[in-house]
Amino acid sequence: MPRLKGYRHPREIIAYAVWVYHRFALSTADVEDLLAERGVIISRETIRLWVNRLGAHFAACIRRDRPRRACRKVFPLTQH
Repeated sequence: MPRLKGYRHPREIIAYAVWVYHRFALSTADVEDLLAERGVIISRETIRLWVNRLGAHFAACIRRDRPRRACRKVFPLTQH
């Protein structure tokens, strides 16, 4: 997770908002509502700024940490 020095909110909240936005293809209004349910009041514009600034970095980290596909060899079926 990137260093988020200078932001008003904790990085866990920022990371959650950006992750939810991308993972579930939600609108900023939906993310705002989800955070409000958890007691965190953040505007849609703030969420949009976080997504625009940090979205690419979070996506790259998710892709980097994703397990790689194993190379499978396909053997022809033979009868014994």
